[in-house]
Amino acid sequence: MPPWYMPLSSPGAGCDFGDEFVPAFNEATVHDPSIFRAGADFYVIGSHMAMATSRDLVKWTQISNFVNAAHPFIDANDFAEAFAWSQSRTFWAGDIEPMPDGRFFLYYCNCQGSMPLGNIGLAISDGPAAPYRNQGIFLKSGMAGESHGGTRYDATVHPNCIDPHAFFDAVGDFWMVYGSFSGGIFILRMCPKTGLPLPGQGYGKKLCGGNHARIEGPYILYSPESGYYYLFLSFGGLGTEEGYNIRVARSRHVDGPYVDARGNDIIAAKGAPGSVFDDASIAPYGTKLMGGYWFMQERGEPGRNTTGHLSPGHNSAYYDASSGRYFLIFHQRFAHSRTIHRVRVHEMWLTGEGWFVVSPFRYEGAAGAHRPFEAAHMQGTWKLIPHGQSINYSCELSIATNFNEDGTIQGRHAAGKWALDADGATVRIILNEVTYTGRVLRCYNADVERWVMAFTAICAEGTALWGAGLAEV
Repeated sequence: MPPWYMPLSSPGAGCDFGDEFVPAFNEATVHDPSIFRAGADFYVIGSHMAMATSRDLVKWTQISNFVNAAHPFIDANDFAEAFAWSQSRTFWAGDIEPMPDGRFFLYYCNCQGSMPLGNIGLAISDGPAAPYRNQGIFLKSGMAGESHGGTRYDATVHPNCIDPHAFFDAVGDFWMVYGSFSGGIFILRMCPKTGLPLPGQGYGKKLCGGNHARIEGPYILYSPESGYYYLFLSFGGLGTEEGYNIRVARSRHVDGPYVDARGNDIIAAKGAPGSVFDDASIAPYGTKLMGGYWFMQERGEPGRNTTGHLSPGHNSAYYDASSGRYFLIFHQRFAHSRTIHRVRVHEMWLTGEGWFVVSPFRYEGAAGAHRPFEAAHMQGTWKLIPHGQSINYSCELSIATNFNEDGTIQGRHAAGKWALDADGATVRIILNEVTYTGRVLRCYNADVERWVMAFTAICAEGTALWGAGLAEV
């Protein structure tokens, strides 16, 4: 009998893992969420000056949605200069950095939208959600005359001045990475006292992009565990079916060069000359962590409907030094709606090779993902999501596959082997002659309202493989 007709079974079935509960998620709506922490509280700020806060990254409270007369920390009347330059009253993806002296620097941006007529400015507050005092704009793009750096502005070479992320590096120097589409992603040295770029840099150093390639939302996170800086990027378009996906490259130096898992310097990631939105040219670059995906319901599973996840992107990332845990924060769209988006937090882990793998399910606050597992927990039917390298405009659909007791893998479109290391956490999978390494987890699947086994893995070429165990009835 063909292997795909074999009986389906749930990995970890009948085991008492001892930490299962029903997570209490509170949703928030913040597009392009950039995370920061103030005391015990986490905050995310994004486009339209939307903000939400949480104590645990699970239950979120919405603070603001759009800029209006009742907005708690922005008075639109203070931003006339930015509105005039960008020909738009829309605030795009902002970023807040808590400073050592207790101030909070808000880097805001505005953009016309149909052209790279953008700006980045600074506003300062004494509290994370207290009124911010506008200091004015300090970067402009899209001008028809001279550029900020003294040469004539060229949108295929110079940045669209939006999507800022300000941060301190491992030795305490202050930086800002920014840019979207147009001429690419750039990085600037900043002054922590004034919040402005140090003089003489122009637009700064280019990291990747050009010729209007759809690369945006840069965010840099340093890992003391690996000693690398990780540059997160969103490739593709942000619409529900426009292919947003999250990629990463790394460097020993904060200003690059950044390379992906295949060793590509991503400075080469740009559109072909004369092109606009040339996704095919950039798709080979960057280690793809996740794109659109859908864990399909298999026969015998509880529940009726499952959720298709589309266009995850414009992420930020957080490292908790006290626990050594990493988190990916992004907005998520869904197959059942073209307009709804929600904040999502997924935990990440570093492999032995120093690349991140991301949990297939949202963070629920449990510690069970960090417990050791046994080989017997892996045996059963898995729903596999190979994320691949493409900019996928529709969901990658799961494939039901059996992990057998003898360490073999059998399924309609899959064959190979699996093994769990002695640490009870590291899984090694050979699937269709490609070797993946990653981590076994215990996650909450909200679609079926069950805890399930899961894994997240990556191959040497930098493509991700997710697995969700069949839910136990």
